[in-house]
Amino acid sequence: MISFDRRALLGAGFAGIAMAALAISRSPADAGTGSYKLTPAQWRRKLGDQRFRILREQGTERAWTSPLLKEKRKGVFACAGCGLPLFSSAAKYDSGTGWPSFWQALPNAIGTRRDTSLFMDRVEEHCRRCGGHLGHIFDDGPRPTGKRHCINGLSLIFRPA
Repeated sequence: MISFDRRALLGAGFAGIAMAALAISRSPADAGTGSYKLTPAQWRRKLGDQRFRILREQGTERAWTSPLLKEKRKGVFACAGCGLPLFSSAAKYDSGTGWPSFWQALPNAIGTRRDTSLFMDRVEEHCRRCGGHLGHIFDDGPRPTGKRHCINGLSLIFRPA
């Protein structure tokens, strides 16, 4: 006969709830809206494996690997998924974190949602038009906003002015 320890059973139940919450909080970005409503297979073909992992599966690129980290020209950083302009080069700064950082997004360019994955409580940032995951927003940025938009370089394309 199998006997169950009450603490072990409760612990297993809480572990199951935590795993389910983690899975729900990391569900892929929605398929987008309008002309950007693509299937996962279509997104993968359009973006390639690395960009697909970041934009559609909420991945993160390794720190210090993005060529956009050192981009200093005037221009606009746009969504690599749909081309929507997201950030002005005037708002870019060196945060020392290893990812392109901005103190402000362009008006009506981004959406946000709560991200409780990895046992953290953060604000995830995504493209307003296609839903692509960009990165996270933190409250340790420079003036005037005090925000740090910590963005995966692979989620962006740069258009020089």
